[in-house]
Parts: sequence; C-alpha cells; structure tokens
Amino acid sequence: MIVKWFGKDIPRSVALTKILILLHLKAKQKCGFRRIPSNHRIDLKLHHGIDSFKSDRKVILTTGTFDGVHLGHRKILKRLCDKAKKLGGESVLLTFHPHPRLVLFPENSDLKLLNSSEEKQQLLEEAGLDHLIVHPFTHDFSRLSSLEFVRDLLVNKVGIDALVIGYNHHFGRNREGGYESLTDFAEVFDFEVEEIPAEDLENVNISSTKIRQSLEEGNVELANSFLGHYYMLHGKVVHGSQKGRELGYPTANLKVKERYKLIPMDGVYAVEVFRGEKWLPAMMNIGVRPTVDEKKRHSLEVHLLNFNEDLYEKDLKIRFVKRIREERQFQNIEALKEQLDIDRNRTRNILVPR
Repeated sequence: MIVKWFGKDIPRSVALTKILILLHLKAKQKCGFRRIPSNHRIDLKLHHGIDSFKSDRKVILTTGTFDGVHLGHRKILKRLCDKAKKLGGESVLLTFHPHPRLVLFPENSDLKLLNSSEEKQQLLEEAGLDHLIVHPFTHDFSRLSSLEFVRDLLVNKVGIDALVIGYNHHFGRNREGGYESLTDFAEVFDFEVEEIPAEDLENVNISSTKIRQSLEEGNVELANSFLGHYYMLHGKVVHGSQKGRELGYPTANLKVKERYKLIPMDGVYAVEVFRGEKWLPAMMNIGVRPTVDEKKRHSLEVHLLNFNEDLYEKDLKIRFVKRIREERQFQNIEALKEQLDIDRNRTRNILVPR
C-alpha cells in the first residue's frame, strides 16, 4: 500500500518504520537521551577491564552484553540513568568482550553481532550513560560463582551502591544467580538492587536474537522498529572491479572491519550514506553479482544517487531503510541495466529527504 509522506508517495511499511523511529527520538528527548552529532567524538568514559574503573561518586550499575542497544535495553538504561540522577551518582554498564557465547560455545563461531564497539559506544552515550566497562570474558571468568562475581568484582572492585537488572536476569557460573540471590547479597554487602518488572519489558517483547533473525531474512524495517534506530554498517571503501562504472552505476566497494558484524541477507537495499554532515540517498547490493562476476565473490557495493566524488579509502557509515528485492542473475548486461534503472527509481521514491 502506498501512502503520502510529506507530499511524497512511499510504501506504507516504510512510513510506519519512520513514524516509530520519530516517536522514539521524541521519547529520547523527554527521558534524557542526548542527540549526538554523527561526527561527534565520543566522550563516554570507556574502561578496559574492571581494574581500570574508579569513581568517587555513587555507582549505579547494570550488566549485560547489550548487543544492538535495542528498545528493551533502552528501558533498562533509562531506569539506570534516572536512578543515578536521583542518588547523585554515576551510571555504569559492565559488559564483556568477546561475547560470552563465543567463549563458552566456540563451535558456534558463526554468531554475528549487531554492533561494532564504536557503534555500541555511540548508542550508549546517546542513552546518557556515564561509564562503560568492557571486561575480558574468559573461561576462568565464566567459572566465577554468583557470590564471587558480586562480592569480589561488583562490591570490592567496582564499589556499587545500586544494581539495576532486567526481569529474569541470571549471572555467575551456570547462570546460578538471580534476583533472589541478589537481594540476599544486597543485604549482606549494603547495596540496593532493583529489578525492572516483567510487564515493563514484556510490553516491548524485543530481543537481540529476534533482530538478528529479521536482518538475516532481509527484513530491515522490522529490525529497525525493534532497535528504535536504523541498522548500520561502517566500513572503508576499497578498490573493486569497476563493473558498476561501466554500467553507468559507479559503486563504492565496502570492506567491513569487524568480521563478527552481521551483514543483512543478500539483496538490493535502499540505504542512506553519511557524507558531508548529511545523509545521502543510495542503493546497495549485497551478494555475489552473478551477472557480472563469474567467480561470484561476495561483496558489498553502494551506489550514491547524484554523487560523483572519489570515495576510495574513505570511511563510510551506512544505514538501512528497506530491502528492494532479492539478488538475481540476468540474461545479459542490458537486462541488468534496465533493472538497475528500476531499482534507482524505487530508491528515490522510498528515501524522503530529511
């Protein structure tokens, strides 16, 4: 279904995604989320390991991987920041690298993450977080009991005054610790513990796993609605085969630095590229380019509409708006060029100037 959006016809599904993101941005302004310019240097205080963290103020902490920093995470972060403000302290997230699943289940090495480290830091700063502790996750660390984790790390090293957790949060060896054990520890070690009620988080009904599944199926609109922001990729432009230029569609070939970063399902996407302090309309192909590449090497190529600057060696930030179609092989180059013309027109209709 096609609807009007600021006088322009766009698909209803894209309009709904835009509305959800706009509503979320408005909510962020009300609850203390900070708008950070895209070129802003992150001033979130980053600590590599628990031993590097020190604070002379009250410490209000939460812990978890927070991959994606989605709407469910943001509910926890808002409660954390509100409590820190109320107590006159600092908000702290203790997270881990590498992802615990990669250490505990190395055979599952195909796990892909929603955020690079830089992306996660940017999103956490937007959430108003004061400190991010990234602690090494090792087999030895995974063997800590719930008591050792709380007493030796959170109390004796971090010095927590309050702990905020989501519903059904577990920690320690074999996930033995939970809310009940935390309330016992809180009484012994003199700190507050607050669990966000189940109904607060179940209303959101979001998980990083659901978002990964959406992206692996190419449903970037659903993923964006779960995230509360556009799914993004960062990468450097590298030299390619120049096939796009021969077709009249010069492309920037993107190399993503983090091997663990999740790449959406192969296909053609309407995306936006951040250049010169603004987002520019573009279309992106993810796949093996079967019509022009006999070796069928997997690549990420982006064509910016009405743009002719040299982008080689430049770092690009890309956000996904909508999947246009699947990647397919055409009978000849002319058929491919005709389809690219159609893709360009669809991209123009989808991407509304902001």
